[in-house]
Amino acid sequence: MNAPDLTKPDPRGHEFTIDAFHRGRFHVVQPRNEGHRSGIDAMLLASLVASEGPSSVADLGSGAGAAGLAVASRLGEARVLLIEKFPVMADYARRSIGLPENTFLADRVSVVEADVTLTGKARVAAGLEDEVHDHVIMNPPFNHAGDRKTPDNLKAEAHALTDGLFEAWLKTAGAIMKPGGQLSLIARPESIADILSACGKRFGGVEITPVHPRPGEDATRILVTAIKGSKARLIFRAPLVVHGPDGHSFNADVDDLNNGRSAYVRRVVSRSPRRSAV
Repeated sequence: MNAPDLTKPDPRGHEFTIDAFHRGRFHVVQPRNEGHRSGIDAMLLASLVASEGPSSVADLGSGAGAAGLAVASRLGEARVLLIEKFPVMADYARRSIGLPENTFLADRVSVVEADVTLTGKARVAAGLEDEVHDHVIMNPPFNHAGDRKTPDNLKAEAHALTDGLFEAWLKTAGAIMKPGGQLSLIARPESIADILSACGKRFGGVEITPVHPRPGEDATRILVTAIKGSKARLIFRAPLVVHGPDGHSFNADVDDLNNGRSAYVRRVVSRSPRRSAV
């Protein structure tokens, strides 16, 4: 892949930044003042992928690719497919892959422009093939209709939680994932009922971890993992608290997850995902 010309603006002439993750191990090109900018949510999502040896990972609604790139950064044998429907964000993802700082992972990450809600032959034709991935990760849109509106149209659409969203996204995840593969997602706590309903008979062994910003504060996110075809029971795990007593610095375990030093491993693995051929 040819390195992108970062002296030029993005396709719409807007400004961007190049941001370091994992203590500078990899970098992401992101819009400066609009669209979705990745941070700790993407890094926590990436930490849910714990794999030994070769594996195939699909990142649904990947945006500029921070979560998928974080997986590739931490797991040297993981191959990652970034799936993004907005052309401008897919372009940022390609720019990110082409950065000189990301040369060590560039040949293991690719981008597909596709709507993750496509079904059947249309989905396959768009490049989302059946039963090929060991892991599917996602950070779906989370803003409800009653939430405060943003003047940023790109961000607004990327964050819009529509009816049936989890059903559509998890249907695609189940279709493109191998039997025994792992689903991983991050969402708001109020989405838990929709997520469990969408898992249905597709995914079992659901493990849910509430994420609290600080001690004594309500959870603002949940981490969810599940196994395709598993019959294992639902588990609510001990909470993760992001910040320590000072309210600002990360707790040590979260700092490790955020910077790619460790994975957030499931309590129960009902069946190990089959390794991908290389």
